[in-house]
Amino acid sequence: MPQQPLGIFGGTFDPIHLGHLRTAHELLTSLRLAEVRFVPSRLPPHRPPTVAPEALRLRMLEAALEGLPGLRVDGRELRRPGPSFMVDTLLSFRAEVGVRPLCLLLGLDAFLELPTWERWRELPELAHIVVARRPGFLEPVAGQLPGEAGEFASSRLTTDPGDLAKSPAGRVLVQDVTQLEISASAIRELLAAGGDPRFLVPESVRDLMVKTHIYAHPKEV
Repeated sequence: MPQQPLGIFGGTFDPIHLGHLRTAHELLTSLRLAEVRFVPSRLPPHRPPTVAPEALRLRMLEAALEGLPGLRVDGRELRRPGPSFMVDTLLSFRAEVGVRPLCLLLGLDAFLELPTWERWRELPELAHIVVARRPGFLEPVAGQLPGEAGEFASSRLTTDPGDLAKSPAGRVLVQDVTQLEISASAIRELLAAGGDPRFLVPESVRDLMVKTHIYAHPKEV
């Protein structure tokens, strides 16, 4: 019998904001995922070091997801030494869930950058890839997305979310989501300038950022 897929949503979450939450909620419901796991990275290999320390990023995630059905924090990358390579994360999930379907949830920008990721060609063997994009933005042309990642994914593309429950891995689905123009870097800059991030982040996350002054005066928490 088909099983509901498990969604994997990675990132630095420095900080978690409403754009992350809206995307996760829409994918959870539209793809009928069992749940979405937010996996904060410890050492992101393609980005500068995070501003907030691991413990505070984890606290902000837990505060943001409290009481939200189907959304859950998973701290495995924070516990694993070395760079936070997604291939290692998916291997650890696969070892736990067996043949249950896994869906790696990516924004369009991250998908196009896949060729720079460690052992990226192994990812579809471990999980389906769901590409979240703004409606009408970058439609596949002749059944293919652009770039090396698009060429690699062309034979795996599906337009049917139901296909994700039929096999453990291997398909690529482009799914429209409501794109909120919110970025973690803009929130950090706002706080550094003395601004208020109200309505950009959950109120519980705002309270933690204001209390710790983390983005105004970074410090260990």
